Amino acid sequence: MPKITEPLNLLKETVEDDVKQLRISQDQDARVGHKSADSSFFGYKTHLAMAEERIITAAVITTGEKNDGKQLQTLIEKSKAAGMKVKTVIGDTAYSEKDNIAYTKTNEIELVAKLNPLITQGGRKKEDEFLFNKEAGMYVCKAGIWRFGKLGKLGRKEGGKNQRNINYFDVEKCKSCPFKEGCYSGGASKMYAVTMKSDEHSKQADFQESEYFKAKAKERYKIEAKNSELKHRHGYDVATSSGLLGMQLQGAMAIFAVNLKRILKIVE
Repeated sequence: MPKITEPLNLLKETVEDDVKQLRISQDQDARVGHKSADSSFFGYKTHLAMAEERIITAAVITTGEKNDGKQLQTLIEKSKAAGMKVKTVIGDTAYSEKDNIAYTKTNEIELVAKLNPLITQGGRKKEDEFLFNKEAGMYVCKAGIWRFGKLGKLGRKEGGKNQRNINYFDVEKCKSCPFKEGCYSGGASKMYAVTMKSDEHSKQADFQESEYFKAKAKERYKIEAKNSELKHRHGYDVATSSGLLGMQLQGAMAIFAVNLKRILKIVE
């Protein structure tokens, strides 16, 4: 029933847009953030640090669009200021960015956070079309054409981005290739780039394969459970007032409550 479905979908989108604009007009500080590629929210984020005893040691409350990983160093410094000795940090993929790896190494802290799969897998595109032949040490396309010539590099090692290996292919062979559609567009050259791991990423990739890393990573559920407690038992899933300051006050009270409950349970 497309004649009915299309107008209904249009109405739904219009209402959602109006509701979003209404919220924005009410709270000038709140921003749209994303829980996943398909899930978004309007509001704020609370970034937490928690001790093994499940006591929250630091919190940073930001607007919804802020990156989680950028808050790690602040959380660690706040925890240290509160008297914590930080030896290990457990977090999700968002916390494994290069700056955090370097920071934790400098401060002799073990970072138990998995690298983004794009890094561990080399950031390759069209993996089904270009395969690495380990015996020859070269990439080959699905037509069996080998990379030829010297391997080039793109990007500077000292920059913020990882270098990429550039594989060059013989365009004369590409021109008559039966698989050229979608692969070769008629240019003067044909390249295939593979992102290289930095030294920091390589060491972190090795570390995350260790038994110690795997054992510690299993403890990450504790912070998820604490987040759930804050949201479902203390109403922290919805902001009770407008503005970042209001959210920070709400966060302070909720965190104080859950910490007090935990301390009382520990001393029982």
